[in-house]
Amino acid sequence: MDARPIGVFDSGLGGLTVLRVLRDRFPHENFVYLGDTARLPYGSKSPQIIRRYSEQNLHFLTQMGVKAVIVACNSASTQMRESEIDGLPLYNVIEPGARAALAASPRKRIGLIGTRATVLSRAYEDEIRRLDPSAEVFTQACPLLVPLAEEGWDGDPVANLIVYRYLQAVMQHQIDVLIMGCTHYPLLEGSISRVTGSSVTLVDSGEAIAQMMASDFKAGRVPAGDASKTGTLKLCVTDAGSSFQEMSRRILGPDAPAVELV
Repeated sequence: MDARPIGVFDSGLGGLTVLRVLRDRFPHENFVYLGDTARLPYGSKSPQIIRRYSEQNLHFLTQMGVKAVIVACNSASTQMRESEIDGLPLYNVIEPGARAALAASPRKRIGLIGTRATVLSRAYEDEIRRLDPSAEVFTQACPLLVPLAEEGWDGDPVANLIVYRYLQAVMQHQIDVLIMGCTHYPLLEGSISRVTGSSVTLVDSGEAIAQMMASDFKAGRVPAGDASKTGTLKLCVTDAGSSFQEMSRRILGPDAPAVELV
């Protein structure tokens, strides 16, 4: 048994959707979350800057004594593709998301929505085609969805209209799977599913990473925590704001701890 926490980082609060799934799936594990709110969004920045910020986030979590790190940010994941750094297991959302999309797509016609950085990197396309060269991927950058998610506007008529406008570009290709290629997007799942309908399966990065981690716990790549104890959670941000505390409780539940400025 290993009581060290699992580190999770994102540019802001979107990664909390991944953290929520992980806590539900692994209730005995301890977690440390870092939201780099002082420098968000990452999706509009250059690959070099995203990599630098990600390395700094990784260094912070390493100093916290974590046993594994999850890059719960699609834009950062495009620049952090290593499976480990200095012996520390490292998970990004690209590979598990690509595998989950292929598994759920009978016709191998896959849509992807994400930030400009994620779409321009072609990381999902390259990974999907590496796994299955016959698959077709249709992408759409959706820069306005992150602020809508941050505002908690799922289901708002304005959000519905903007989501519809973006998704028409990929829906016309008769996709059967849509990758929500930003960890903010599950916060808008209601608006997204209204446009895609029941014929399109939505892929959530949190679920895909949790499935991969479950396999690695079983294989011993990441040592499991104490099954007799309930895990703890530490929430950290680089710029404090009341909205983050409010949203963390909305996403994680009323028992979410107070946010710490680091």
